[in-house]
Amino acid sequence: MAKATFAAGCFWGIEDAFRQVRGVTDATVGYTGGHTVNPTYREVCSDRTGHAEAVEVEFDPQEVSYHELLAAFFHMHDPTQLNRQGPDYGTQYRSAIFFQDAEQEAAARAAKQALQRAGTFKRPIVTEIAAAGPFYRAEEYHQRYFEKNGIRSCHLPSHS
Repeated sequence: MAKATFAAGCFWGIEDAFRQVRGVTDATVGYTGGHTVNPTYREVCSDRTGHAEAVEVEFDPQEVSYHELLAAFFHMHDPTQLNRQGPDYGTQYRSAIFFQDAEQEAAARAAKQALQRAGTFKRPIVTEIAAAGPFYRAEEYHQRYFEKNGIRSCHLPSHS
């Protein structure tokens, strides 16, 4: 198994979306990219810890490639919105790819550049690409939130 870490706004929706990708064996919501050790949801929501709401994706590279996960990531949110997704705003809702190694970093940078060059989005892509640091698992009530609350699936944004 391999790991990938993504932030794309509220973590509930992207967790649900990644769980639907063939080859993803697990998705855990949590916090990463900040300076506070073991932050709580309340602390992250204060927009003072530097963390993003993120999803750590465990996947089988024999079934789904990192490139396919990147494509899914860029499809499941609007990577042109700086520090927000829909009604949620603050640095904790930023678009970010937290790479695990040099290969993931190169793939993330190439994917972002290719989408920008292709004009896939009308505005510049603001997705941050940074080395993965500590990933802090969110409180249990956030895990599989949609599943626990009978929400069938997340709404994917329109990029037109």
